[in-house]
Amino acid sequence: MEDKKIILIGYSGHAYVVHGIFVSINKKVWAYCDSAIKENNPFNLQYLGTENAKIALAHFSENDFFISIGDNVIRAKVFESLKKVNHFPCNAIHTSAIICSSAIIANNGVMVGSGVMINALSKIGKGAICNTGCIIEHECIIGDFAHIAPGAILCGNVTVGENSFIGAGSVVIQGVTIGKNVIIGAGSVVLENIPDNSTAYGNPAKLK
Repeated sequence: MEDKKIILIGYSGHAYVVHGIFVSINKKVWAYCDSAIKENNPFNLQYLGTENAKIALAHFSENDFFISIGDNVIRAKVFESLKKVNHFPCNAIHTSAIICSSAIIANNGVMVGSGVMINALSKIGKGAICNTGCIIEHECIIGDFAHIAPGAILCGNVTVGENSFIGAGSVVIQGVTIGKNVIIGAGSVVLENIPDNSTAYGNPAKLK
């Protein structure tokens, strides 16, 4: 049986990285959905309209799709919209990622980029992004639709709540809990728990 082809929902910078992930695992990306046709189409993909267009929904039944949108809130909204019509995204996991056999990765819409390490007993929620070269140490919990940016390091037993963003190159020390809907600025060093719906940055990270 021929492998299913891939449709991307969202087609800009983040989607280009996702495209490379599917190339690494020999999956063909052939089409995209977006709010309008993109003038810049570096991979010559076919346009199917928005993700709710009839033609797109028909193709989702026959092919795999991935929500290649970096914004956590928008990605979650698209996921929930398609869930209502019983369509669920596949995962995009780069062939170079190192994932411990005891780690648990949700089945729907998880991105794991090139050079990522996910260690023992960690759990990655649906729609989460583990971006290029990040390190997720033992027993971490990454909530649904969270985004761990390139080069970020989560030491052991770190919890990141739903929809939160950990900026590029940040370090979160062992045992810290980061709440839901949190933004951690790039290059921050997080030494203490961060409450829901807040922003923190700096070394050490402080609430703003």
